[in-house]
Amino acid sequence: MLEEIISYGHPNVTAKHRTTMQVTKDREITIRADCVVGVRADKSVRDLSSELKSHLLEGGSVLVGIVVGEMEFRFEARGDPRLRLIHDRDSVVRKSDYVDDRTLAIRSSAAARDIPRDMVRGMRRSDQVVVMELVF
Repeated sequence: MLEEIISYGHPNVTAKHRTTMQVTKDREITIRADCVVGVRADKSVRDLSSELKSHLLEGGSVLVGIVVGEMEFRFEARGDPRLRLIHDRDSVVRKSDYVDDRTLAIRSSAAARDIPRDMVRGMRRSDQVVVMELVF
């Protein structure tokens, strides 16, 4: 199955964080938000489908794809029974095992800084659509 979170670029996207990657419903971010790869997202973890939530809570894996124009970046992450999936603004994928209200998946094979820099340059355009695909 496939679920998508649609967001948009922002001039302050740097995608330099070493352990996390985030999309947010917020309209604005500062330069310090180095894990954010998309703003104005149409979903947060709370809004995910019941099928995806169940899969993640059972510890299932997801193939995450970040799509910017014609460019794609894919990596794997895992669900966990400790996930809460209740935050109303954010969705965060983490390399670590840390879980909070915003966590979508853990033990990710990539973080924001692993995204190719050509893609990150595209993510700095506010009219650029940034899609987070979740295949489970």
